[in-house]
Amino acid sequence: MSLPHALLTSLSERAGSGSELARRFDKSIGFFWAATHQQIYRELARLEQAGWIESLPAETGRGRKRAYRVLPAGTAELRRWVAESEDPRPQRDALMVRIRADAAVGPAGLAEEMRRHLALHEARLAVYKSFEERDFANETASRARQLQYVLLKGGIAQEELAINMAREALRILES
Repeated sequence: MSLPHALLTSLSERAGSGSELARRFDKSIGFFWAATHQQIYRELARLEQAGWIESLPAETGRGRKRAYRVLPAGTAELRRWVAESEDPRPQRDALMVRIRADAAVGPAGLAEEMRRHLALHEARLAVYKSFEERDFANETASRARQLQYVLLKGGIAQEELAINMAREALRILES
């Protein structure tokens, strides 16, 4: 996946300023595709130059933000990209290599880092569960909402898997 397509997706959901987009990105797509605010602003300029988005006239007054919206060419590009075939990419996770290294060289003090990761995954799972309760409880959902829920359930499953793996690794590391 690429950052331009992630931004086109977010802007397709709702037009907004760069700062609004960065905030929304941090609370949604940012859970599975990371980007700094600086990267987002740079990419918005590129998307506008490509004719995929346009900036709307800023509201009058000082410090008003320019809002962006997706143009038909941007929607066409997003549709093209969605239909494109792509193989899954191998996971890149330094903690996995650390576990393998600990197995190769013997105890190396990995338990504390594993506890830290466990806490991070538990915290993210709690956030995801709160999203589920807040956004998807007792709802007759549209197709779009159903697909968003599929993503959320995937995130929940990943966090539960990471928690189970961290607990199992900790059990071994601490024995």
